Amino acid sequence: MTDSPRHPALPVTFRPTRTRAVLLTAGAAVFVVLTVISLMLQLGGGERASFIFMAALCLGVLMLLSRPRVTADEDGVTVVNLTTKRHLEWAQVLAVRLRPGDPWVSLDLADGTNLPAMGIQPGIAKQQALADARALRALVDLKGTPQDSSNGASHDAPEDAGQDPGN
Repeated sequence: MTDSPRHPALPVTFRPTRTRAVLLTAGAAVFVVLTVISLMLQLGGGERASFIFMAALCLGVLMLLSRPRVTADEDGVTVVNLTTKRHLEWAQVLAVRLRPGDPWVSLDLADGTNLPAMGIQPGIAKQQALADARALRALVDLKGTPQDSSNGASHDAPEDAGQDPGN
């Protein structure tokens, strides 16, 4: 397969990098500030430990929020959301959708369900999310099982991600 902007080389990982950078930076800053405050104040051991525990808890929550990603490889797609991880074979993914106003991509699956893919979200970087959704859609079209044209699942998808989610 030749690499083109439409079909990225595999394996490829999609994640909200700007959002992730903001979350991890804020988490580290909160941890440092609360730890420094606990060391500067005249506190007992238990109170100081409480400050540091709260700092670690805040950092942990922000790290959890920065976890989502979507990884595509030759075998299929792995979707990592906040607390779950699911691997899908290419044939299981029928369509990739990112409609205006959606907080993240949704994958239409062969079993009739939808799976949120929080690793592609238009929050801070709308244009990057649209490009990532198009790239994932192109991979699904390339690697997935050809669908019957009467169901329309894979044929509806190209128009969905091309729209501006902010309108």
